[in-house]
Amino acid sequence: MKPKKMHSVVGIHIPNRFNQAPGVQKILTEYGCSIKTRLGLHETNKEYCAINGLILLEMFGPENDMKEMIAKLKALDAGIDVQQMIFKYKG
Repeated sequence: MKPKKMHSVVGIHIPNRFNQAPGVQKILTEYGCSIKTRLGLHETNKEYCAINGLILLEMFGPENDMKEMIAKLKALDAGIDVQQMIFKYKG
């Protein structure tokens, strides 16, 4: 039997990018070798740049590393919301 594989996606909602982004970035840098893909989203146009933002991460490596990273992000500030999706499959 082949080992189970998985895709792990973490979403981080940051209510105040200007104040909270440095702390989030420090943690993401610490776990940088476990982050396969990173996508940052926020509302912006010529006259407006949203204060809040969303970061999506595709994770790689041991599940415990992801859990540690999530715990550190949640401990940063009340208001930062961290969600995860794990898709397991054989293949």
